Amino acid sequence: MRQALLMSVLLPWMATAVPAQQLAPTSPAQAILVADQVFITPERQLVASGQVEVFQGGRRITAKQITFDNENGQLHIEGPIRIDEDGDITILANAAELDNDLKNGILTSARLVFRQQVQLAALQMTRVQGRYTQLYKTAVTSCHVCDDGRAPLWQIRAERITHDQQEKQLYLESAQLRVGDVPILYFPALRLPDPTLDRASGFLVPSIRTTSNLATGIKAPYFFKLGDHKDLTLTPYLSSKTATLEFRYRQAFRRGDLKIEGAYTRDDLQRDEDRGYLFADGQFQLNQGYKLRFGLNAVSDDAYVSDYGLPDVDRLRSSVTISKIERNQYVEGNLIHYKSLRDSEEQDLIPSIIADVRFERRIHPNWAKNGELRVGLETRSHRRTSDLNATATDTNGRDVSRISLDVNWLQNWHLSNGIVAEWRVGAAFDQFAIEDDNIFAGHSARVVPQTALKFSLPQTRVTQNGATQYLEPVVQLSWSNISGDTLPNEESNFVEFDQGNLLSLSRFPAADTREDGLSFIYGVNWAHFAPNGWEAFATLGQVIRRDAEDDFTKTSGLGGTSSDLLLAGQLKLNQGIALTARGLLNGSLNFSKAEFRGDVTYKQAKVSGSYLWLGTDPEENRDDPTSEFWFDGSYEINPNWETRANLRYDVSDGRATRAGMGLAYKNECVTVDLSVNRRYTSTTSVEPSTNFGFTISLNGFSVKSGNNKHRRSCRNT
Repeated sequence: MRQALLMSVLLPWMATAVPAQQLAPTSPAQAILVADQVFITPERQLVASGQVEVFQGGRRITAKQITFDNENGQLHIEGPIRIDEDGDITILANAAELDNDLKNGILTSARLVFRQQVQLAALQMTRVQGRYTQLYKTAVTSCHVCDDGRAPLWQIRAERITHDQQEKQLYLESAQLRVGDVPILYFPALRLPDPTLDRASGFLVPSIRTTSNLATGIKAPYFFKLGDHKDLTLTPYLSSKTATLEFRYRQAFRRGDLKIEGAYTRDDLQRDEDRGYLFADGQFQLNQGYKLRFGLNAVSDDAYVSDYGLPDVDRLRSSVTISKIERNQYVEGNLIHYKSLRDSEEQDLIPSIIADVRFERRIHPNWAKNGELRVGLETRSHRRTSDLNATATDTNGRDVSRISLDVNWLQNWHLSNGIVAEWRVGAAFDQFAIEDDNIFAGHSARVVPQTALKFSLPQTRVTQNGATQYLEPVVQLSWSNISGDTLPNEESNFVEFDQGNLLSLSRFPAADTREDGLSFIYGVNWAHFAPNGWEAFATLGQVIRRDAEDDFTKTSGLGGTSSDLLLAGQLKLNQGIALTARGLLNGSLNFSKAEFRGDVTYKQAKVSGSYLWLGTDPEENRDDPTSEFWFDGSYEINPNWETRANLRYDVSDGRATRAGMGLAYKNECVTVDLSVNRRYTSTTSVEPSTNFGFTISLNGFSVKSGNNKHRRSCRNT
């Protein structure tokens, strides 16, 4: 029968797997020893033998036999020995001789394993002062080591390695990096973070970047740990045509976070000029439920974004936002600046500085059942830097400020036959101040009374096979009447007609332009939920007016007395397939706008793609139809190899605008990534370019790297 014994004398054993400061004498813990046989010899030696196990907290020690000599305070342990520390550190050895508090001693044929991945195998391991573990003639690797003697894919061999358990650092002396069994690099001294350390200063994975404009260069990032809540990464990027220093600063606060990144560049593309960029993002929780968000973006020149592979945008948006969202109240204030990178836009002639404040309040009086008073207030002002006055054909430097007040009463009734009736009545009041303009008055105002009555009949049923279906026909009659001055359309030049605004009183995206007159809307929503998991949704709708609305563009689908027919649908299959489509079908049975998107995840393949069609529309600066296809996919060839590709193709021009391919290899100890991307478009400041990327990283010395999914096999092939 196995015997158990409460052993305070064996507590020091834990020092082989625990930093010394965790074994403070002020809080001694007790260990439980379990063995097949426990006895005391005539020489007063305590001997535990036969499947010996010692438990203390989250630690576990197993050995064949433990002998404690009380006279000289020595522990002799016979292996195989295994010490587990909460799954993070494991020590394996054949035998050990240690003093009574285990701060000093020797383990032979020992291995130190971190998180069951990175292992240090040594002929001898020495414990010093309960803090340092020294390993001699050591091999370090995170690769799976086969029993047939084959060398792992990579390893680091060192004459001596010192593990500082308090600082969680590994110090290597006379180290060689080997691929297979071939020496590649030699380091007289090398420091690596303990894999159980989440953040530590040091070099990150370098990468090689080759572009047709900047030649071949290398990026070697260095990470500085500035504390538990902030860090700095500096990345020199050097090639024959550029010298760039990139940086990234991050800091977490008690009530928010901040990230700043940028670069300083001197290159051959724009000789003798300082180039670079600066991006900053942050968010903070303020008092009384308010939230502050900001994003600041600046570049030295329009071409820098494309030359150095920054996010693919054609306008840079900088903003500061303060908001508060509650169940019945919404407040938001924005200050926005736009920097255009488009050749077709003049920076002085676009509304580059915008300020707006929005407030919305819902009130539910006790005396009104199912009634709601909704009050909305919005102020907005945008400025152009140009001082040129606007004309009948050009906006030039027109500046506009407005304040809009919307007051509406909403009431709904549930009738006995299942019909839901909703009534909305109210008015909008707009006041405008216009500057640098020869056409419109400097101060203008208008009043827009409006009302709408909607009827819907939501219905559900369960079919014989257990599927649930939902059907909701909807009709709405709405009216509004604009009284006041004629005003410019500054904010509502591009209109999207979709499910979200089908039943709106005004389908213009902003309040500077509103719909006028009597209109009738009809539509239907349908949904199907199958018991085996697949789902389908569809929406159909149309707007019919008494009088045509001239402010809508040609392809908005809302011009004339009858709008285009809105068609939208989505299909989700439980095999990992999702298809979404939306289009506007005109009276000639032609699509003025159409969009199709698909996402497929099937076995080893992942594919996402979309197709977009836009008809000609001079008012939206589109003299020719636009037809574009976008694709992004990956395929897992086997658990180690994965290939990916992406393509953006302009069907109208019959040419690709972007294309890329990549190949990645990953196993438990190494990741290799090779990619090539081509940008075909060109402007006056940007030339077509091809980028090649190559990175190789040794897994194990970073968080969440390597797993059993990619583990190699030791079978002979």
